[in-house]
Amino acid sequence: MTTLGEILDGSDVTSEAAQLRHALFCSHYMHRTLEADPALLAPLLENMQRAWGAEDMRAFLGECSINDETALKHALRKLRQHVMLRVIARDINRLCDLEEVMATMTILAEVTVNFALDHLNRWQQVIYGDPMSEDGEAQQMIVIGMGKLGGNELNVSSDIDLIFAFGESGETNGAKKITNNEYFSALGKILIAAIGETTADGFVFRVDMRLRPYGDSGPLVGSLAMMEQYYQAQGREWERYAWIKGRVVAGPAQEMQSLMRPFVFRKYLDYGAFASMRDLKAQIQREVARRDMQDNIKLGPGGIREIEFIAQVFQLVRGGRDGELQIRPTLAVLKKVADKGLLLQETVNQLGVAYVFLRDLEHRLQYLQDAQTQMLPSDDDSRIRIARGMGYDDWDGFMVALQSHRDTVERHFSEVFSVEQDSDAEAAHPLSEVWAGETISEDADSHLAAHGYAHAAEARYQLQTVKNSGRYQQLPAASRERFDTLLPTVLRLAGEMPNADDTLKRMLQLLECICRRASYLALLAEYPQALRLLTRLASASPWLAGYLAQYPILLDELLDTRTLYATPDFAQFSADLDKRLSEAEGDIEQQMDIMRHFKHAHTFRFAAQDIAGDLLLETLSDYLSALADIILAAVLKTVWPHVRGKHRDTPAFAVIGYGKLGGKELGYASDLDIIFLHEDAMTEAGEIYVRFGQRIGNWLNSPTSAGLLYDTDLRLRPNGASGLLVSSVEAFEQYQKTKAWTWEHQALTRARFVAGDEAIGKKFDRIRDEILRQPRDLEKLREDVIAMRQKMHDGHPNASSLFDIKHDSGGIVDVEFIVQYLVLAHAHQHAKLTLNHGNIALLGYAGKLGLIPADLAQNVANAYREFRRYQHASRLQGETRQTRIAHESVGEKVAAVRALWDLVLG
Repeated sequence: MTTLGEILDGSDVTSEAAQLRHALFCSHYMHRTLEADPALLAPLLENMQRAWGAEDMRAFLGECSINDETALKHALRKLRQHVMLRVIARDINRLCDLEEVMATMTILAEVTVNFALDHLNRWQQVIYGDPMSEDGEAQQMIVIGMGKLGGNELNVSSDIDLIFAFGESGETNGAKKITNNEYFSALGKILIAAIGETTADGFVFRVDMRLRPYGDSGPLVGSLAMMEQYYQAQGREWERYAWIKGRVVAGPAQEMQSLMRPFVFRKYLDYGAFASMRDLKAQIQREVARRDMQDNIKLGPGGIREIEFIAQVFQLVRGGRDGELQIRPTLAVLKKVADKGLLLQETVNQLGVAYVFLRDLEHRLQYLQDAQTQMLPSDDDSRIRIARGMGYDDWDGFMVALQSHRDTVERHFSEVFSVEQDSDAEAAHPLSEVWAGETISEDADSHLAAHGYAHAAEARYQLQTVKNSGRYQQLPAASRERFDTLLPTVLRLAGEMPNADDTLKRMLQLLECICRRASYLALLAEYPQALRLLTRLASASPWLAGYLAQYPILLDELLDTRTLYATPDFAQFSADLDKRLSEAEGDIEQQMDIMRHFKHAHTFRFAAQDIAGDLLLETLSDYLSALADIILAAVLKTVWPHVRGKHRDTPAFAVIGYGKLGGKELGYASDLDIIFLHEDAMTEAGEIYVRFGQRIGNWLNSPTSAGLLYDTDLRLRPNGASGLLVSSVEAFEQYQKTKAWTWEHQALTRARFVAGDEAIGKKFDRIRDEILRQPRDLEKLREDVIAMRQKMHDGHPNASSLFDIKHDSGGIVDVEFIVQYLVLAHAHQHAKLTLNHGNIALLGYAGKLGLIPADLAQNVANAYREFRRYQHASRLQGETRQTRIAHESVGEKVAAVRALWDLVLG
């Protein structure tokens, strides 16, 4: 059998011996341990080529004779020695990667903690019995692993950060009764000793309990109720960061994790995390400087902690709304950050390489003496061992590589956490003085007038009103400080707009709406470029400014203009929505909010592109219609599993869109005209689908904290409001062919299948085609269309001197009725007219077919397009009433529409 001496003197020439010799050179701890216990050498040489697993560790402990705490401690420490020696040998010789090292050490901690806890608890139960709740339920110890243990990235000579908890208060049921708190406190103390006490065999892991509530001065163990109360009332920011990695490693996990998730991951985007992390880093830097720790590769400049902070800040900001970021390992978080476009892939690649290098180095520093250190050595002997362990011939070459990685990390950390400053001139800008002080004097008028404000006194009054408002006065100190920092910049940016006074008014209203959410102020403070874009959007559209004030979570969309102005990928949008909804399965309120956030975010993106002049009106309508299609499909998929009495996995059910949805002419505030169809022979299917339809309506119409999804109008269904909410396909066909009014067939010209069962959609298309292509009595059709048009005229009287571009004669409704008449009158001869391609295209088809003069068709199509643009522009400017404009500005367009009306309908 090979001896340690033969390994060291080179007489054993096997590859394993050579590898072990290299490891021994790099680790005094390994040399010392093998000398103290030669029996460790043979299993090391035999198993060096394979990793330790949890089952291997449990098997080792299972073979040990354990009758008391002394035997338990001996077994645990012997296991650690075996694991450490193999990890060192494999890592130093690059037989494994960093992932294996971290995983092996994490598994060792979990196995030993659980093994010790199981034995100690059984021994303690003999004395006290089982700890029980007041309701008679047995209680268990919950051990939470924090830090690198929780993150599955434990280093080789780390301590383990633990927090102890238990479910409910009560007492034990043995002959010698004690409270649950006393029971678990005693159990915690002996568990700490079993793992952390240094014996003749060493220790397993040093145990640090300082992350528990109240730290060293707090109780060793707490009930879940006590934990919840503490974190809700007194939890500090640094504890949020710590709990990102928190994970139950022993005992029941679900309730603990559910309790802590809202504390760590806020419901809303939390941009205040940037400033908080900066403050924490500043504290660390001060401590590093005070203790002369520049050579500390964890806490020093460009160290491991900076990479961890970069990953964690995105988790803290976005983790509450994005479950994919609620993960623990640093490298996995960075990958997600890159996948979501929050950092450039190149940046994440560089940080990942640096992280692996620094963690490898950390391990080699600890392999030297099994010491918990991250300090670079100062003696030449240790330096050459570290350099060789890292794969370098000498210390100088190694230091060049190390410094390169640290410089890279420090640069990226600064880029992520730095606050962009517009310029030194910002502070000296004359408008910066306007907001200062308790009151804004008349002297400010000259500054305001000189910087773009046409009504300086009015602007000053608005500013003073905000300063005196209860909202501003009652802001917490930190939020008011941020508000005060933002206002001078807002004044300057608004003053640069052509409508400075209106822009300032809109921006002040928006800031007042969002100021109670510190995170939104933090976002604008952290990202001045977002504030500049926000000001431009508010200047362009009061509607959009109001939309942001109503849904301030959309401010996050301003951060990445690549996404904001990107061409939409609706297939990807649909997949993303399905994924987010599946992550929230079982939480209906959250799913409803997810849909609303999804709709608002994409509507805002389209509006930003619209204002930038990047979208034709027809393209915008296509986008908004496609968005509604996606949401309706998602609503069906999400609601059906919760319908009482459902009898199949997928409903035989479809949504048919009418009006603007059917014609793909949706605007920003359009409601959805829809009907529901089903085709299901099951006896009670009708009742089930009615319940389904009702729930769909509730999902769409119900306001939640995230707002409204869509207003819906279901009156176009057979027999209108008095008819069944959901019709069978057969009943719908019979109604359309035997009972429907002419106006219902007019509506059918703009109808289309939107979501649900595609087979039903195809049957609807057939029915629609057959109805539209029926030969008709043209005189009767003309009379019906004219009568319905007159009814709409009567319902929208216009006593003003302005032209109502929708309802007045020669306006939008006239164009729609002309097209509908042409379709119903001629589709039996010309199938192309049944295509649902929109009014402009159908006018073109009618012109080419000779049904109407082609030049007049083009003029009316142009008029219709312009009317819709007027209508759309009015919406962007905040008009909620019908759009009315001077007759002279649309005279030619109105004349063209009236001429075609007279020609077609007399």
